[in-house]
Amino acid sequence: MKDLFIKNEQQRQWLEKLATLEESFKNNAQQIDEESAFPHEHIKALREIGYTKLTLPKELGGEGFNVYEAILLHETLASYDGSTALAAGWTLLTVGELFENKYWDSAKLSEFAKEVEKGAIINRAVSEIATGSPIRGGRPGTTAKKEGNTWVINGRKSYTTGSPELDYFLTSAWIEEEEKVGFFLIHKDRKGVSIDETWDVIAMRGTGSHDLVLENVVVDESDLVELPNYNTGFKLNGWLLLVPATYLGIAQAAANYAIQFANTHSPNSIQGTIATLPNVQALIGEIELELTKARFALYGAAQSYIDSKNSSEEINAENGAKIVNAVNVAKHIVTNAAINVVDKAMRVVGAKSLQRTNPLQRYYRDVRAGLHNPPMDDLTIKKLAEEALKLK
Repeated sequence: MKDLFIKNEQQRQWLEKLATLEESFKNNAQQIDEESAFPHEHIKALREIGYTKLTLPKELGGEGFNVYEAILLHETLASYDGSTALAAGWTLLTVGELFENKYWDSAKLSEFAKEVEKGAIINRAVSEIATGSPIRGGRPGTTAKKEGNTWVINGRKSYTTGSPELDYFLTSAWIEEEEKVGFFLIHKDRKGVSIDETWDVIAMRGTGSHDLVLENVVVDESDLVELPNYNTGFKLNGWLLLVPATYLGIAQAAANYAIQFANTHSPNSIQGTIATLPNVQALIGEIELELTKARFALYGAAQSYIDSKNSSEEINAENGAKIVNAVNVAKHIVTNAAINVVDKAMRVVGAKSLQRTNPLQRYYRDVRAGLHNPPMDDLTIKKLAEEALKLK
């Protein structure tokens, strides 16, 4: 079914290029998970084929992929190794968002583009333990104080995915004199920047989502790159679809394993393989149904987002909120479908799926992480209800 979503030869060629990494990534995934080791070699390989600059505009040295094209590739990468995909995905997401919306001063963007073109990767550092998910509106405890022509930043950020390889941290901080949140571009080599290796969870163990520690980090005045206005009612960011695309890829890997198992497993209690059994066929059919529904939701939301951006009509708050809801709904559908797919795949395989050497137990743990990436399910449902009831 995925072939239905491939639109042109360039996309197909990139999928073929990505396929050259499949064997090595899959072979390493188990060890990465067991050791909670960051996949440095995987990120290096992605840099070498130009994957990390997919969403950088062509005129600036990238591939100029839109969000639809990015999720098409990213879903495939995630089927090779979920941790690698989530770590790399935040760079595609952040770069795509920045250059599409031109949030920064043009000179700063051009300067940063040169770094991305050379392979630099970036992620937003927003989460903090005290504030919970940033989407719920907590004020960051990280602070930025002006001293002459510089800013001095102090704080700690949690869940900084990809931190062992990140070149830049786009970090939120509270600016007391402005009484608002600002985003600062911080290079990894700035004095006072360190990584506290706190990531010790059962899912997405290879993402390196450690704490970013900032101790009297001095940055230039121009490194205050964003002063977002959170009073607009919505933030139109379809690039977040790269996150559920990661979990869809993991679900596809689970489906592939279950199908291969069904076609080859032949207990002596039956003639032929278990693929001939009605209950197994029912489970495989339900898996394919879940994957198909998830893909139409994901790629449909991506296309709606692209269409809204390309439209000559101005996006008002009402239409913008509807697009945001579509993106959020897609995330909800895809992450929950991924959980269902892996569960059904494990039912096909049976108790063997719980063996530590079996990839299904890893997929089972990894897809659960999708529930905790923003937006959370309760916020999506609440927004849908408010839209339907027109509550303010």
